[in-house]
Amino acid sequence: MTGQPEIPITRGGLDGIKRELEELTGVRRPEIVAKIKAAREHGDLSENFEYHAARNEQAFLESRIRELETIVKNHVVIESTARGGEVGLLSTVTIREEGAPEETYTIVGPAEADPVNGRVSFESAIGKALLGQRAGADVEVLTPTGGGYRVRIVRVE
Repeated sequence: MTGQPEIPITRGGLDGIKRELEELTGVRRPEIVAKIKAAREHGDLSENFEYHAARNEQAFLESRIRELETIVKNHVVIESTARGGEVGLLSTVTIREEGAPEETYTIVGPAEADPVNGRVSFESAIGKALLGQRAGADVEVLTPTGGGYRVRIVRVE
């Protein structure tokens, strides 16, 4: 047991995380180390903008690498839980809020959530509200601030 909670992720999402981790450790990290080395050669580090910028970039990069390594180490692959037309993990759901255009989302794990690109976590307000529902249902989405809004499920794939 790792002591860390399991991180639910799809097989495709895990592959993407591993690719990003490989890119960051194999390409980006050496590039930043080279930038720091080159900036050090410019002399006085206290007023060396390039040095400080490269160190900040390195700190951000190392933080992201640790985050990705945690996901890889503690992942649990999630499979589709959709049954008989109900919204489940990995379902693609088209919804409509009154007065707004249709929106389509795929229900994924939190490590893969990217609402702008149509991927919402099953732990999010909208994800929780949609799970187990069927096309045609009117669903109340409760927001973390205590409010809410209604959507109609147009289609479940």
